[in-house]
Amino acid sequence: MPLLVVGLLAQMAVAMVTTAVQQTPTIDEPVYVGTAAVYLHDRSLRYNPEHPPLGKLVVAVGVALADPHVDRPLPDNQGVMGRHLLYKSGNDPWQLMLWARLPVIALTLLFGLVVFAFARELVGMAGALTALALYAFSPDVIAHGSLATLDVPAAGFLLTSVWLLWRARVRPQLYVPLAGMALGAALATKMSALAAVPVLVVLAGVSVWRAGAVAQAGAGPVLDRRRALLRAAAGAGIMTLAAIAVVWATYLIVDPRLRWTPPQAMPTVQGLRGMLVDLLPFPEAYRDGMRIQFGMERLPWQSFLFGRVYTGSLWYYLPAALLVKTPLGMLVLWAAGVVAVVAVRRLRPAAPYLLAAPVVLLVAAMEGSRDFGTRYAVFVPMFFAVAAAGVLTLRWRWRFLTTAALVLFVAISSLRTFPYYLPYSNEAFGGPAKTHLRLHDANVDWGQDLGRLADRLRERYPGERIWLVYKGSGLPAYYGIDATDPRTVPEREVRGLLVVSDSSVAKAKGRLAELIDSSRPIDEVGHSITIYRR
Repeated sequence: MPLLVVGLLAQMAVAMVTTAVQQTPTIDEPVYVGTAAVYLHDRSLRYNPEHPPLGKLVVAVGVALADPHVDRPLPDNQGVMGRHLLYKSGNDPWQLMLWARLPVIALTLLFGLVVFAFARELVGMAGALTALALYAFSPDVIAHGSLATLDVPAAGFLLTSVWLLWRARVRPQLYVPLAGMALGAALATKMSALAAVPVLVVLAGVSVWRAGAVAQAGAGPVLDRRRALLRAAAGAGIMTLAAIAVVWATYLIVDPRLRWTPPQAMPTVQGLRGMLVDLLPFPEAYRDGMRIQFGMERLPWQSFLFGRVYTGSLWYYLPAALLVKTPLGMLVLWAAGVVAVVAVRRLRPAAPYLLAAPVVLLVAAMEGSRDFGTRYAVFVPMFFAVAAAGVLTLRWRWRFLTTAALVLFVAISSLRTFPYYLPYSNEAFGGPAKTHLRLHDANVDWGQDLGRLADRLRERYPGERIWLVYKGSGLPAYYGIDATDPRTVPEREVRGLLVVSDSSVAKAKGRLAELIDSSRPIDEVGHSITIYRR
């Protein structure tokens, strides 16, 4: 059994490290890496206030080991800061990005152990292996667990908090504070975790109540309802205080003096949201970060789904994207696992723990204004991997064989996309090569293939004139790509190779659409960039 666990996590590690080595910086990563460097060198909270510090402190572990040079003076813009650190400060961007990604990779593997342990306590060893296999072969978890970003750490901390609350049903004195610390870690990584706070606080009270009921079962008279409620409320309060303490601690680690100057163009948040921000017992920088996030929600973001370009958001975007980007066998096991958790008597107590938090988080994410990718719902494959283990408790003769076959199908589908995990889509939607026809941005093309493009151009198209429309944070010239934006010259001058990121293809209009329509596709790179001959 230990060898099987090690084997599953080892293949996941190989997949993530290989991906981390080969991919150039995605759109968000330079901001987080640059912010991490400023944390280390200046102990300043000036950059990226819209996200709390903990995820960037995790990235900072790798950045500290890489020890990059930081130029002075620091630019005002956080995006400019990140790109300058990578490409204009004398640092090696390949090496720096790998070191920045390694701590997130290690954390992702540790969350795999949480998935395994949680499922083992619910179902046993066979179920634990099923859950771990679904987690370890999840294309979304591999894709985002190999990047220096915040989505997987935040989701993993939430899962850890829920698992500890489940254990608190037996030992609340130990596990309730630990669960609060894990919840605080999630809140200190991404503010979107706030949506899960009411759920987890209620679960803390339920766990303490349950522990008291079990303790009284063999010890004489039943504990009166008032004392039980007080104990449950105390447990919820202890968890809440622990979470608040962790959030404060992360800000104090960055800057013990909590120096913070709000941006000049701070959005105004009114109504219920404004009241919520004002009442939160968090540092001022955290609350201002929430104001920035709420301000971003008001921007007219443009998105793409199933060939349709639209402004704003669609409530069904995330469910549709998950349907495309989740292996078919995994979808079947998720559905069967949810049924088992609700229907099987011995699993039913776990249903609120496994289902309430991801459902609330998914509904909150569906209400958001940015339809940019399943990374906003990466908690789904984590929680549902544990729930899927419940399928082995169903009274069905062929459950073990069928589950093994579906897990094998998931593994084959995941391995076939190696090492292109970001643009993964399942076989029903044509696989990774067709994802760009249905989705965009972090689902397909997040700027990760600029280095691969440079290699392809050198190998197959040496000396050709390059016209490039690239969506990403990488610097093409650094990788040896001498290219011009075709939208800056008359159409008749655009001759040679037209190279366009697939997200730009999906939303092309005007001049770019005319150029694409009058060219013929001849090649693709990483399932995220198309090369046309013009």
